[in-house]
Amino acid sequence: MKYVLVTGGVVSGLGKGVTASSIGVLLKGCGLRVTSIKIDPYLNTDAGTMSPFEHGEVFVLDDGGEVDLDLGNYERFLDIKLTRDNNITTGKIYQSVIDKERRGDYLGKTVQVVPHITDEIQEWIERVAMNPVDGTEEAADVCVIELGGTIGDIESMPFIEALGQFSYRVGPGNFCLVHVSLVPVLNVVGEQKTKPTQHSVRGLRGLGLIPDILACRSTQPLEEQVKVKLAQFCHVPIPNIINLHDVTNIWHIPLLLRDQKAHEAILKVLDLQCVGKVPREPKLAEWTDRASKCDKLKTPVRIAMVGKYTGLSDSYLSVLKALLHASVALNRKLVVEWVPSCDLEDSTAQETPDAYEKAWKLLRGADGVLVPGGFGDRGVQGKILAAKYARENNVPYLGICLGMQIAVIEFARSVMKLHGANSTEFDPATKTPCVIFMPEGSKTHMGATMRLGSRRTLLQVKNCKSAKLYGNASYVDERHRHRYEVNPDMVQEFEKAGLSFVGRDESGRRMEIIELPTHRFFIGAQFHPEFKSRPGNPSPLFLGLIAAASGQLDHLLQRLTGRGICSNGHVMKVYKNGHVMKPLKGLVNGHYPATGNGPIPI
Repeated sequence: MKYVLVTGGVVSGLGKGVTASSIGVLLKGCGLRVTSIKIDPYLNTDAGTMSPFEHGEVFVLDDGGEVDLDLGNYERFLDIKLTRDNNITTGKIYQSVIDKERRGDYLGKTVQVVPHITDEIQEWIERVAMNPVDGTEEAADVCVIELGGTIGDIESMPFIEALGQFSYRVGPGNFCLVHVSLVPVLNVVGEQKTKPTQHSVRGLRGLGLIPDILACRSTQPLEEQVKVKLAQFCHVPIPNIINLHDVTNIWHIPLLLRDQKAHEAILKVLDLQCVGKVPREPKLAEWTDRASKCDKLKTPVRIAMVGKYTGLSDSYLSVLKALLHASVALNRKLVVEWVPSCDLEDSTAQETPDAYEKAWKLLRGADGVLVPGGFGDRGVQGKILAAKYARENNVPYLGICLGMQIAVIEFARSVMKLHGANSTEFDPATKTPCVIFMPEGSKTHMGATMRLGSRRTLLQVKNCKSAKLYGNASYVDERHRHRYEVNPDMVQEFEKAGLSFVGRDESGRRMEIIELPTHRFFIGAQFHPEFKSRPGNPSPLFLGLIAAASGQLDHLLQRLTGRGICSNGHVMKVYKNGHVMKPLKGLVNGHYPATGNGPIPI
């Protein structure tokens, strides 16, 4: 096993996750199997209880792991399926060591950071790196490890020490350190400054880690004399200084790495340049096509994103990616109109009328409405008003998790005239509980107590839009993250009033997908389809939303006739005799296939 460690310096938010993912794409293009590990030095066991405002979205894996959003980048870039163990936190490491101490594994020993914590980190990395992640039974050739935070952070010191020991443990030729650093330009001076990177590398070397490759972030391409200066003071060869300057879309990042021969530098450090082991040049033609196509899109499709975390786009990162995958597949330029749900409410009209008018103007000017998942009662009334607007005005609507639940509440209030209808999450004493707490949930513990991970949804209505979008599949496996569900005792009343529950779980009592049959496109999903969307395989429900918003839905559904979709989202052509050919990837103007996988970031 070979290891590539990606660290960061100077400031956070430089794009270590994108860099690590792009390195993985580059190595995968060279014919290597790649897996990824993200190290987060915080004490939380996982990301499940962290605020989206503070940490961005919580990404959910097939096994129910609530992890850092960078694992979503890894899955989308590399088209792999990771597990909760691919996200290492300080909390997990200390919990494991404490559990061992309580069992008596260290009997007679004083348990310390060195060697017990550092050994646990190294053993965890070695164990998880061997887990297959690409659908085969074979282990990866290279594991790309991203260390969160910046060099010098107190909380990351045990990991720095462990990784220093680990580089010695695996030996020369098996470990490559890529350090991502900032080369800023001060407006007053107007020149690229190398001092921040020099200090960052000096701190890294002082902690026992020596960078093999520098990945320098900058607004403009690095000047040649800047590279010479960095090589002189950071002791890194000029060919190993890679520039990751600002680009029009991050599909270009793997291409930047390739064009600067980063793969040759990495393969040399990892002793993988021998002829016959891997091809010398990575195959990234599909990435080139996507990057170019993404830049050329001109016809806009406007989607109103109605939520309460609109001040931080990372809170809805996977939703944005899924929207973009679908819009690019349908040759549309995605325009996301951020609509704070609180601003749609009557209270805002009285307190800040300008914000109220702006929010409603954005909503009314959108081609489609999307209400994503969320927790808590703040802004819920605004989301209900958005769902009502979309339903009454025949505007395409997609509700995810809470977005589905509020659509049910709005339908009960407006159509069924149940004015007190609500979720017990927002009003525990409601006399008309449309949405209720799940029986198996915990009301005392927050972490990992929701319905999490991949669950099966049975599509029970054959001619509905959802079933057609999923290629008339009888079931789909999608990822969940929720504590509340539609009250099964009220389902019959809803269906009599015209709301169709077209997808249910295997028990038949848990509602998974709703539709309004008479509406142009009005769908709600209890699961989170965005987590399994891939650039070459957009989520069917997101495809439906973009197609409806851009006037292509009928054509899309027609093109999907006679095709099936696997539980992993890949589209398959089904012959008349029932035989199935291999998956086809991508959709352009309703036609399959398109070019293969690759990330289309927002």
